[in-house]
Amino acid sequence: MGFCFWVCFICLLNFYSLSFVSSQADASAEGTVFIDGKAPIGRIDDDFICATLDWWPPEKCDYGTCSWGLAGLLNLDLNKNLFLNAVKAFSPLKIRLGGTLQDKVIYDTDDNQLPCTSFVKNTSEMFGFTQGCLPMNRWDDLNSFFQKAGAKVIFGLNALAGRTIAPDGSAVGAWNYTNAESFMQYTVDKNYTIHGWELGNELCGSGVGTRVSADQYAADTAALQSIVQKIYQNVDLKPLIITPGGFYDLDWFTEYIDKTTKSLDVVTHHIYNLGPGVDDHLVEKILDPSILEGVSGTFSGLHNIIKNSTTSAAAWVGEAGGAYNSGHNLVTNAFVFSFWYLDQLGMASKYDTKTYCRQSLVGGNYGLLNTTNFEPNPDYYSALLWHRLMGRNVLSTSFTGTDKIRSYTHCAKQSKGITLLLINLNNSTTVRAKLAFNSTMSLQHKHRSRISHHKHKIHKTTIIKLPQGIDGKIRREEYHLTAKGGNLQSQSILLNGNILSVNSSGIIPHLEPLHVKSAKPIMVAPLSIVFTHMPDVTVPACKVQP
Repeated sequence: MGFCFWVCFICLLNFYSLSFVSSQADASAEGTVFIDGKAPIGRIDDDFICATLDWWPPEKCDYGTCSWGLAGLLNLDLNKNLFLNAVKAFSPLKIRLGGTLQDKVIYDTDDNQLPCTSFVKNTSEMFGFTQGCLPMNRWDDLNSFFQKAGAKVIFGLNALAGRTIAPDGSAVGAWNYTNAESFMQYTVDKNYTIHGWELGNELCGSGVGTRVSADQYAADTAALQSIVQKIYQNVDLKPLIITPGGFYDLDWFTEYIDKTTKSLDVVTHHIYNLGPGVDDHLVEKILDPSILEGVSGTFSGLHNIIKNSTTSAAAWVGEAGGAYNSGHNLVTNAFVFSFWYLDQLGMASKYDTKTYCRQSLVGGNYGLLNTTNFEPNPDYYSALLWHRLMGRNVLSTSFTGTDKIRSYTHCAKQSKGITLLLINLNNSTTVRAKLAFNSTMSLQHKHRSRISHHKHKIHKTTIIKLPQGIDGKIRREEYHLTAKGGNLQSQSILLNGNILSVNSSGIIPHLEPLHVKSAKPIMVAPLSIVFTHMPDVTVPACKVQP
C-alpha cells in the first residue's frame, strides 16, 4: 500500500449555549471520520444541483390526494418574485423539464396540424391523461423566466411520437422526430439556450407504461444527435444529448451504452428507492442506514458499465423523488427528507455522478418549494448549502464508531480546504467526531496582522497539537441543520439554532456559519446534519484540477 499515515484531530466542543444541541441526558459516542486525501474518487459538475419541473395538471391525484395544484409547466405562475429569487440563489440551477406526460406532449409549431389543447384526465389512456400541447407563447414565457433566473434548462422530448404499442405492451417502431425537430428549430431561432435535450421518460428496461428496446433507443439517439448537429451547426454552444431518463436495468443499460458510444453525452437514470408515497413507514426507512445504502448498487452498477465502455458519456440522476406517486406530505417535503436527500447527493457523487436532479423544484409532495406559495421547504436549504460548500472533487470518506453516521467529503467550493458532511440518523446519541487523514495533510494559517504564512505538514501518526499561539486562531465554519422543535416532520428548518425563512420581499436568507476553533471536535447532535468547512486543511486531492 506504500507509505501512509493517519492524522487525528481529537477534540471536545462545548455547545451548551446553543439551543439545538442535545441535553446532557442524551447519550454520547465517539467516532472517527477517515478521509483519504491522496486523490479524488469522483468529480461532480460545478452545477451538480438540479431540480425538475413536471407536466402534471391539477387533476393529477394519488391515493385520493391531489398535490400538484398549479405547479405544472403549463400553468405555473412565473411572476412570483420568491420563485425567481429561489432559482437565482443557485446561480445557476439546472432545471429539467419533463416527467411522465412528456411522452404525450406535442409542440404547437407551424408543422402541428392538431388542436393545441391541455391534458384531460382519462383513466383509459396511458398515464391517465390524454395528449397535451405546449403553446409557443407559453414556451416563450418559460424561457423568459429561465433567462431572468439564470437557469440551465434540460428539456425532455416526447419519445413515443410515431410508435405503436404492441400486444405485449412494448412500443415499437422508430421515433418520429418531425414535431420535435420543428420545436428545436423554433427554440434556436428564438435564441433560447438549452443545456441539453433529453429523449423520453422511463421507457428503458421494463419501462413505466410502455418500453422501448435498447437497440431501437440507440437508433433514436443517433437520430437526435443528427438533428441537433443540423439545427445547431451555426450555434457556438451545443446542447448535450441526454437519455434515457428511466430506471436502471443492467442488461438494457449495458447494451444501450455500448451502442451509443458516438452519440450520447449523458446517461440519466431515476431514483425512487423508498417505494410508494402512500407507505406509512417512510420515516423509518429514511432513518435506516441499510436502506439508504441499498441503492449504492445502482450507482456502482452504472458507474462500472461506463468505466468498462468506450463511451465518453457521463452519468446523471435525471429525476429522484425518493417516494413515487408524488411523495408523502409532511415527509418528503419536511425536514426528515434531508437525511435521504443529502445522503443521495453524497452517494451519487462517490460514484462519479455529475448532476443530480431532484423531483421536484415545485409540485407534488416532494418539492423543494411549497406548491402554493413557493416558500422553501427544508430540502431547498439543504440543496443550497451543498451547492455553495461542496466542490467538484470527491474524497473517499468512511466513519467508524456507529453505523448511524453517514459521512461525505469534498474539496471546498470556491475556497481552500475541504468540506465534510455528517448526517446523524440516531435519535438519542450525540456523536463527537475525530478526523483522520491518510495522506500528507497541511494546516495553513495566515496571520491577519502581518503577511507571514505558516504551513505545518504532518508526516507521522500522531495526535495533532497545533503550534503555540496558532491553535486559537485557526477556525473552521460549521452549519448545523435541525428540525424546528425537534419535530422531524416539520416544514421549518433551523440553521445553527435559528429558523430559516424568507422575508416579506421574498429574499432568500443568508446562510451564516458558526466559527469554531479547529482544535475542537465536530459535535453532531441527534437527528441533525452538519456541514463543516475547514479552509486550513489542504490535501493533495484538492490540488487536482477537475
